[in-house]
Amino acid sequence: MPKILVVYASMTGNTEEMAEAIVEGAKEAGAEVVSKEAFDATADELNHYDAIIIGAYTWGDGELPDEFLDFFEEMDGLDLSGKKAAVFGSGDTSYPIYCGAVDTIEAKLKELGAEIAGECIKFEYNASEEEKEHGRRLGRQIAGLVAVAG
Repeated sequence: MPKILVVYASMTGNTEEMAEAIVEGAKEAGAEVVSKEAFDATADELNHYDAIIIGAYTWGDGELPDEFLDFFEEMDGLDLSGKKAAVFGSGDTSYPIYCGAVDTIEAKLKELGAEIAGECIKFEYNASEEEKEHGRRLGRQIAGLVAVAG
């Protein structure tokens, strides 16, 4: 059974709701999924899963949220070669950099050797039902790719 870790940072619950949709989709596809808020996770845990899906809201002018920074910095030096990965997050289009945290996390995962295996999901504020369905599809897609690779 493919094992997937979903790690996220959510202030108002919007990013958490998308994480729940992604978890739901991955479980539907037969994956074993663990979901954690970033402050309850360690970067080393990424090594123990077949795939990782990371989400964070964007703070200020495109920055990562404070409660995500320790986890993000702990990722330095990891070798995620061969890991399937995806990224999601919420943002606000009134800022010049929309969902910049998603782009920052995606770049870090690529730098560490992970394969971005699903289209990143960016959504404004709270996800619509259509966007949540996109999240469920992403969960199913990643679970399916890991099951085939395993």
